[in-house]
Amino acid sequence: MGSATREALAQSKKALSNFERVDLATVAELFAAGRVVGDSGQLRSLLADPSAEASVKATIVERVFARSVSGQTLAILKDVVSVRWSSQADLLGGIEELGLRAAALSAGADARLEAQLFEFSQTVSSDAELELALGSKLGSQGAKLTLVDTLLTGKGSPEIVEIVKHLVLQPRGRRIGELLRHAASVVADQSGFMVATVTSARPLGAAQLERLEKGLAAQYGRALRLNQVVDPAVIGGLRVQVGDDVIDGSIASRLGELRLQLAG
Repeated sequence: MGSATREALAQSKKALSNFERVDLATVAELFAAGRVVGDSGQLRSLLADPSAEASVKATIVERVFARSVSGQTLAILKDVVSVRWSSQADLLGGIEELGLRAAALSAGADARLEAQLFEFSQTVSSDAELELALGSKLGSQGAKLTLVDTLLTGKGSPEIVEIVKHLVLQPRGRRIGELLRHAASVVADQSGFMVATVTSARPLGAAQLERLEKGLAAQYGRALRLNQVVDPAVIGGLRVQVGDDVIDGSIASRLGELRLQLAG
C-alpha cells in the first residue's frame, strides 16, 4: 500500500465518521458503486487520475451516481475521489473498505460481524464444492447470489449478506478465504478491536483462551477477540495469526523446521 493510499484511507474514514448514523441502504449502495467503478476502465481511470482536480472528479461522481444512491452515499463517494490514491486498484479497495466500515456502523458492535464472517469462512473452507461455487470465475453471478441468499438470509445479519454478496461479485483476484479474513479484520477495526485466529490440535479451555486474549491484547496494545480453529494437523502447541502477523509455536511447525535443518 502506497503512502498516498494510506493517507486517502485515513481521510476517507474520517469523512465516514462524520455521519451520526449509517444504514444498510448506504452499505449496499457503496458496494454497488464500487462494482460500477470496477466494471468501467474509463471511470476508474478518471476517478483515480492524480492530476485531475477534486472538483472535476466530484462532478463525475455526481453525474454517474446521483440518481441511484442516497445523498449520504453520494457525499461519501465524493470524499473518496477527492483524495489521491496510489493506483486504480487502491481506489477500488478504498471504496470496498468504506463499505465494510459502513456495515460495521450499521450493524453495531453487538452484532459481532467479524464472528459471523469467521463462522461463514469456516463453513466455506470445510466444503470444497461450496468454496468452488462461490470463488470460481466460471460461475454465474446470479447463481452465486442465490447461493449466498440460501446460506445466509435469515441466519446472519443483513450486513453480512451484503458483505458476502459484494465479495463474491468483485473478488479482485482474491480467494474467498482471503476475502472473508480481510473483511473480518476491517469490521473489527471499525468496532475498535483486532481479531486473532488461534489454531490448536484440540479445543482450548475458557481459562486458556482468556489468558491468551489478555496476553495478546497487552502485546498489541489494543482490545482483541479470539477465533478458535481446531486442526489435528498442528499436533500440539498453538498457531496464532493477528492480521499479517503469525506466531507459530505448533509442534508441526517445529518438526518442519527440524526436517529442513536435517536436509540441509
